[in-house]
Amino acid sequence: MIHKDDIQHLRRCVELAKEALSKGDQPFGSLLVSQTGEVLFEDHNHIATGDFTQHPEFAIARWAAQNLSPQERALTTVYTSGEHCPMCSAAHGMNGLGRIVYASSSKQFREWCKEFNVSSGPIYNLSVEEVIRDPQVDGPVEEFAEEIKELHRQYFSKL
Repeated sequence: MIHKDDIQHLRRCVELAKEALSKGDQPFGSLLVSQTGEVLFEDHNHIATGDFTQHPEFAIARWAAQNLSPQERALTTVYTSGEHCPMCSAAHGMNGLGRIVYASSSKQFREWCKEFNVSSGPIYNLSVEEVIRDPQVDGPVEEFAEEIKELHRQYFSKL
């Protein structure tokens, strides 16, 4: 179930996605939030460097593993503009992070890529539920769909 605070954090994820796009990166942004609502870490894609593992969700999983106990990690929430890819889902699951809230889904992303006549990438766009056992997941949040779709359209139109 999506709450008011979830919408606020997702809005920040979209801002981070816009920042990524302005830097030539694919528009994805993510936050790690503690059980008490404190933003612990935020990032956006950095794939323009040529390293396509530089996803914000992967950076969150690495940061959490280095800075939080397993118990603290389990109580966090990861907010993201787009559902985790399989690489990021695996990192999330392996490092024992908690709830995931995403604005747009992998399914939506695949559909948008087809509409834009571009590839959705070299790996299968699986849902988080297909990668992690028993995840706590909420999303997509439809009020963000058109805005995020437009960010991806802008990104792909520059390629």
